[in-house]
Order: sequence, then C-alpha cells, then structure tokens
Amino acid sequence: MPKIWGQTIDAHHRAVHSAILKATAALAAKLGLASITMSRLAEETGIGRATLYKYFADIDAVLVAWHEQQVIAHLEQLVAARDGPGDVFARLEAVLLAYVHNAHDAHGSALAALLHRGEHVSHARQHVRDFLGALLAEGLEAGVTRDDVAADELAAFCLHALAAAADLPSKAARRRLVSVILDGVRLHR
Repeated sequence: MPKIWGQTIDAHHRAVHSAILKATAALAAKLGLASITMSRLAEETGIGRATLYKYFADIDAVLVAWHEQQVIAHLEQLVAARDGPGDVFARLEAVLLAYVHNAHDAHGSALAALLHRGEHVSHARQHVRDFLGALLAEGLEAGVTRDDVAADELAAFCLHALAAAADLPSKAARRRLVSVILDGVRLHR
C-alpha cells in the first residue's frame, strides 16, 4: 500500500508535487542543476521513480516546474518591493535592487539560460515591464521622473540596463548600477 501524504487525493498530489520541487531546490543548491536526475530526486524524496514519472515526464519537466515556481517567487518579491513604503523613487529603487539581485543569483549556467527561455519567463518579463512602467508613470505624475521619454520606454531601458547585472561581481557593484539607472530616469531640471 503506497504512503498517503494527505487526507484527500488532491492534497496527496499537491504534497507529492511540492516534495518533488523542494527536493529539486535542495539538490540544485547542493549539486547544481545539471546534476539533478530522476534517480537522485527519487532518493531525496523517498518516492519511487515510477511515481516520479506519474508527476513529471522527465527531468526537464521537473526543472521547468521548479523554475516556474522560482519565477513566481521572484515576481512576488518585486510586487512587495513596488508596494512597499516610501515615495516613488524609494519603491523604484527597491524594485530594481530586488530584480538585479534575483537576476544575478539566477544566472550562471547553460541550463539556467535554457530555463530562462520558457514562455513563463516571457510572461513574467512582460509583467515586470508593465508594473515597472506603471511605477515610472506614477513618478511622471509626481514630477520626479523624466517627461521626455514614455514610461514604458523607460521601463524597457531599466530592464535592459539591469541585464548587465549578471556579470557584476558584487552587491555593491549591482547597487551602483541601480544608482546609475535611477539617475537616468530621474527628472533633471
């Protein structure tokens, strides 16, 4: 008789799915993404390989599901920063810093680059660009962001400039990059 992890079948499925993704995160942190296999996941979770294959077709499907979970968590951090305390520039700085630190932590391998090509990432980038544009438009209304460039163009500028953060060696360097970006969007009279 298989072990039941919840009071209902749906709860059991959610618990097993969650355990697989938690084990994926643990193995990624310990061994790196490229070292994760279905056998290692089975061992880490205590779930048989046959059961793993009932949830995910292969290791790529597991990694995509895990990455989707990571993207959602990063979006939640950005939304929390955007909705946090302070004036528009304080919130913009908080969003940019959260983005740059997440982007730096997420890069670094060919596998990570492959995972960043998924549709879920494209959707997330557009979401970030939209809410960043709205935050910059709020700054325009407050008279603190540039009025010679549309807010959505400034949002695109910010995101492209932040892409350079993946190669920066330290948090201090990433913070300096964010300062340069903020100076670029600030209204100068």
